[in-house]
Amino acid sequence: MYQAGWGKQEIIVTHPGYAMHGFGMPHHRATAQRSPLHARALVLGDDASKSLVFCCLDLGYVTWSMRKGVVARLEAELGASFDEAALVLTCTHTHSGPGGCAHEAMYNLVTPGFVPAHLEAVITAAVSAILQAWRSRAATMLGLAQGSFAEQVPVAWNRSLKAWNRNPDVPHYPISQTQCALNRRMDVLNFRRDGELQAMLSLFGVHATCLGSGLHSYDGDNKGYAARQVEQQLEADGIRQPVAIFAQATAGDVSPYYHGPGDLKRRRKLVGEAEYAYAEQNGRRQSERALSLAADGQETALSGHIDAVLTYLDFNAQKADPKFANGEAEAWTSEPCHGVAFIAGTPVDGLGISKPLAAVVSRLAWAVKKYRMDHMDGFPPEEQAYLRRLYAAQGPKAIVMETGRKRVLGQAMKGLRLPDLVDPIIAEMKRLANLGALDKSEMVPTVLPLQIVRIGTLALVCCPGEFTTTAGRRVVQAVEAVLLGQGVEQVLICTYCNEYMGYVTTQEEYQVQAYEGGHTIFGQWTLAAFQTGFERLAGELLREDSRRQHDRQTRPAPVPEDELALRTADGPRH
Repeated sequence: MYQAGWGKQEIIVTHPGYAMHGFGMPHHRATAQRSPLHARALVLGDDASKSLVFCCLDLGYVTWSMRKGVVARLEAELGASFDEAALVLTCTHTHSGPGGCAHEAMYNLVTPGFVPAHLEAVITAAVSAILQAWRSRAATMLGLAQGSFAEQVPVAWNRSLKAWNRNPDVPHYPISQTQCALNRRMDVLNFRRDGELQAMLSLFGVHATCLGSGLHSYDGDNKGYAARQVEQQLEADGIRQPVAIFAQATAGDVSPYYHGPGDLKRRRKLVGEAEYAYAEQNGRRQSERALSLAADGQETALSGHIDAVLTYLDFNAQKADPKFANGEAEAWTSEPCHGVAFIAGTPVDGLGISKPLAAVVSRLAWAVKKYRMDHMDGFPPEEQAYLRRLYAAQGPKAIVMETGRKRVLGQAMKGLRLPDLVDPIIAEMKRLANLGALDKSEMVPTVLPLQIVRIGTLALVCCPGEFTTTAGRRVVQAVEAVLLGQGVEQVLICTYCNEYMGYVTTQEEYQVQAYEGGHTIFGQWTLAAFQTGFERLAGELLREDSRRQHDRQTRPAPVPEDELALRTADGPRH
């Protein structure tokens, strides 16, 4: 028996007209509200007064600025009873939520700019939901139910099958079976009082991209619909103020749309109201599966102490253990880079620049690399070391942006000689660079959070960004190798937690350079570095808190206020 509570608060966004976060399209602007966006929270405490806080936002991403703001207010409200390491801040990854909530420039480019009112709305809603949950704690039974969607249920498809099939540790599927190339299992934590289901947390990986970039309303998409559908059903059953969270597992390569022969033609038939109907139907499939699992009586009761470990690692230069890197003794991450595949977009959910233009940019990218490698001796020693490290890490990526060094196709962003028509994102970067708004700032997060929380016999690995199905499974396996048999019986994964920096693919998937590989910004050994970090962190979780040796102090560096001011939106731009 645990002491648990739950709460929900709407995220009130009052500045329509800014571009939304998700598709990276400047035309994807919010001028209305279709459905409410919420912060939903669960608080779970054990007999030792250790409390886990889990908060899920109807947003596309979680940023350091969000987490920092939430932590500061909870510390002020709750004092020593609040443990930052035991706060999981995650999101549904709806692409129809507000942007402009990051202090780093990259993911604000289409908004355009940092929007303080959006960030404040998110922090206020998250803290309110968490405090509601904290103050409503009462004796609660917690159970874990698990079950899979049948293959014929049209809820999710793999959108990068060629990359999936490169992995040696998965079944290989033909293009007619993309629905099989993913984890179709849903895990549901059920919270019961007096035998009645009153709250739940579902983990199932599928992108919240049922609603395309041609729409102009804030909306929770499939995960938001699923949460409201469960809450409405529980209310109809007589439950007061129920809370249902539909968070993400491994969604990086998983689409809510059919992928296979004729997929794009099928997708283009759904426009406007048909997209909203499709999102609601996809959400209903998730909500009905979660309720059926809660009702079948097969859940496993959870008991035992609550615990958590959190650390931050600088992914500009992380060395991976060779056992996670195919035996490579010098497998390192590098400063972040975005590939041509990133600006080319995904094949159905989020198309980017045209294929002919992508081909031209790709040729330019390879020409830059060839010139550098052929003329390496002409560069200063420091630049030579940087280039060798970069290309070793980034491997087959056609690099369009050296995001860490703020270069586009080898040229500094300030004074960049590249037509704005190549991509609106590049045009905005040029503008900011010429203003001096990027001189000292990171373009993307590079100091990233790794977190593991424990609920009795269950461990939850909390990862930043978007992990493909196989990448996430390998992280879970690395943690299982440490924790199973040490009081932990099962390990699950939750992604989009605590920060957003892009994707994580397997090294094999990365070689294909589909969208996910192009957006795996720290290079081909990114997953191996995460496996290494999470394995070490799992070892710390087994120690008593006073004997743990992981880094608890490192945090992202603050963004210079003068540069942030230059990147702050002052009104909608057209």
